[in-house]
Amino acid sequence: MSYPAKLQRIVDLFASAPKEIRIQALLDYSNRVPPLPPRYANNRDSLEQVHECQTPFFLASEVDKDGTVTMFFESPLEAPTVRGYAGILAEGLNGEQATTILELPNDFYYGIGLEDIVTPQRLRGMGAIVARLKRQISDQLELAGEIPASRSNVESE
Repeated sequence: MSYPAKLQRIVDLFASAPKEIRIQALLDYSNRVPPLPPRYANNRDSLEQVHECQTPFFLASEVDKDGTVTMFFESPLEAPTVRGYAGILAEGLNGEQATTILELPNDFYYGIGLEDIVTPQRLRGMGAIVARLKRQISDQLELAGEIPASRSNVESE
C-alpha cells in the first residue's frame, strides 16, 4: 500500500532502520507533537479520550471545507512511545485529505516495524488511535453531507 508522501517518508525511514534506530526515531517523534491550540488546551472536554491506550491519550480532528484534516493530540511526556506515534501521525497526516486518511489501515504500524519495539497492548492502543481519528473524520464528513464511500475501514475490528 502506498501512503501520502509525508507519511511514506516516515514509513520508509522506520522500515529500513535497525531496531535501535527505530526506537530512537520513535522517541524523537515524541518531541514533535505540536502543543494544543488554546481552543483545546483551555477546553480539554473537547478532546476525545482513547481508552484503549495504557496511558491517558486524547485527540481531536478537524476537517476543513476543502477536505483537509488537522489532528490534535494530548499525551503525557512520560509516555514517549504512544506520544511518538502521535508525532508520526501529526507529521505524516496533518494537512492530508480526509478521504486519504480514511483509507489508512488502522494497523499500518506493522509496515514500519513498530511491532518489534512496542508491546502488543501499546500496538492495540495505536490502532485504536487511528480508528478513532477515522471515525471522527467520517462523522464530520457525514455532518457536512459528504458521506464517505466506505465506512468499512473506519472502525477497528
